[in-house]
Amino acid sequence: MVSDARALATRLAELGDAALARTLAARGVSPQAPWHDFFDAAEGLLDPASIDRALTRLDRHDLRALAAGDGAAGGEPARLALVAADGTSYGPVAERVAAAAAAAPDAFAAPPPPVEPAPAEPRNAAAAAERAFTTAGSLADVLVLCSHTPLARTGAGPVSAVDRRRLMDAGAIEFADDLEDLLASAAGAGLATPHEREWAVTEAGERWLETPTPERWEAIAAGFRASLPDGLRTPSGGFVPPASWPGMYPLEPEWPARAERLHRIGVRWGLLAPDHSPAEFPWTAALRAGGRADAATMAPYLPAEIDKVYLQADLTAIAPGPLAPALDLRLRSIAVRESRAQASTYRFTAESIGAGMTEGETAESMREFLAGLSLTGIPQPLAYLIESTATRHGLVRVRADETTGRTRVESPDDALLQAITVDQALRPLGLLVLEGDDALSSRVARDAVYWTLADARYPVVALDSRGAPESIHRRTAATASAPAGTPHEAYARLIGTLRGGHGTDGESGWLERELEQAVRARAEIVVVVRMPDGAERSFTLEAAGLGGGRLRGRDRAADIERTLPVSSIVSVRAA
Repeated sequence: MVSDARALATRLAELGDAALARTLAARGVSPQAPWHDFFDAAEGLLDPASIDRALTRLDRHDLRALAAGDGAAGGEPARLALVAADGTSYGPVAERVAAAAAAAPDAFAAPPPPVEPAPAEPRNAAAAAERAFTTAGSLADVLVLCSHTPLARTGAGPVSAVDRRRLMDAGAIEFADDLEDLLASAAGAGLATPHEREWAVTEAGERWLETPTPERWEAIAAGFRASLPDGLRTPSGGFVPPASWPGMYPLEPEWPARAERLHRIGVRWGLLAPDHSPAEFPWTAALRAGGRADAATMAPYLPAEIDKVYLQADLTAIAPGPLAPALDLRLRSIAVRESRAQASTYRFTAESIGAGMTEGETAESMREFLAGLSLTGIPQPLAYLIESTATRHGLVRVRADETTGRTRVESPDDALLQAITVDQALRPLGLLVLEGDDALSSRVARDAVYWTLADARYPVVALDSRGAPESIHRRTAATASAPAGTPHEAYARLIGTLRGGHGTDGESGWLERELEQAVRARAEIVVVVRMPDGAERSFTLEAAGLGGGRLRGRDRAADIERTLPVSSIVSVRAA
């Protein structure tokens, strides 16, 4: 154990900070672990319970290699700090592998030969493409709603029941349980990311919303493959046949449920056949072989997207087929979608048009967009609604007062300002009527005041420092390339503590470590000291202190306290 711990401590110290953080994260080490140096870390990682947890993260091939004493020096066992630099298992690891093999011999048995899937029939391929199209639409709805109001997460991770209900009421999802699969797909493709206690749409997610369905599917398919566990991936960059997935991590109790979820997500996106059928679609065959995600073979089965709608005098828009995503996204910024199917219905209201203006639309930009989109021109009732809403919009103006550092709320309509003053929903803004000033004033930042008024349905516009209208967005998209809480950030303090401990080179580092442990436990130890004449002498001491290069302890046999120079100590062992 001592030599193994020393070797592992030295190996951990040689890792860079990023690699060390990944190892600690993979082993499930708490960032608040009470370790003082790399020797503490090595002993913690070689603890039997810690090793057993690490073995559950290994696939069947790695487990068999460890059991045969042929661990890979650069594979998952090495990343989990289970093997030395030459690929041999540390002693405690070999012991726990032997115990696991005795308790669960099936986990170390050779896997059956993979069964290559057969090509799927055209009718099944068409059904899979339809599922992918429907799922893409559902995810788009979720991301649109999430971009306006982030989805709150519970302490355990799932989206809150309130937000699940909100998405169901909006028609984004049919069943509450669908949401986690959709978000997992989005996270795998970098379209959304969990940040603290909420889900946020990334910049890639905002771009994805405007792309055609085939390109949407390609992004999801590539992300799905990339997010598969290493045990399911092949050297060519593809993945093993789905029939092999359930038995790939035999020591992980939660793996069967996770494998089933991965298969379910694959079915949703038309990648895998339902009911674990061995059939395989042509677009999946290329992806499984390691090729790029290509929807060319799926495209003939997808519904054709249209770029025109019928605008009705009853303030609705009828899309006779699936509207192109970019057009659908913009139309929904100024209208409320009432139904989503092969033919969709959108309704224009004063609130929806006002919301579009809040996001930067103008009467002219809306008329230009709708004129190019409509097969029937712009009906007079809709033109009037746009004009009347634009006339009222901007009656309330919000600007930052650089002189006082406060936010000003102005309006030419005194009655409207009075209504804002007494509105109980706006009390958190702390709006004040300043003496000799027709405007209201708040200590809250301009953007927060703006969105509070907008959410309360006031016709508000934000002004920049020059007094010109400025379009502002509720929140900045998250950046998937730099997610918060990376392992390097999470373990920075612990890694700093470990590197601040004593060195790990040679006998002196380990000797100092053993002496520190003995002093901490006030243990009785046998110390071998080299005398000035070169002879060696043993002392049995109760270790009491270590400092200034000297060990202090009580010699029970002589009943005296001795102080020994650490530089003269040859070895130490328990009494």
